[in-house]
Amino acid sequence: MSFLKTLFWIVLSAVVVLFSINNWLPVTVNLWGGLQADVKLPLLLFFFFLVGFVPTLIYYRTKAWRLGKRLDTVSRELADERGMKRFRAPERAEGADTPAGDELTLDTPAPRGSSA
Repeated sequence: MSFLKTLFWIVLSAVVVLFSINNWLPVTVNLWGGLQADVKLPLLLFFFFLVGFVPTLIYYRTKAWRLGKRLDTVSRELADERGMKRFRAPERAEGADTPAGDELTLDTPAPRGSSA
């Protein structure tokens, strides 16, 4: 797939170079107040390509950045929710028949001999 991508860019650059060589003509652009500018045709086309492409590129990059930030926020919230569901109450120490002062107690203890 990398080969096809490289081949595409080589063919595209060859087409652009051939177009530029064959159309390296001065074009007169009428500006305001009777002012005229002589610009080579490939440079004029490249300028207007950038005028259309750069704002669109900036718009879609910022949109993707905002969506990425929202996705990060939602994934952090989901991880927090999953973490809360996995929370367990502390277990009693083994062999302790009498509850300590800071230990959790049960209202009805499990019968002896049964493993819960």
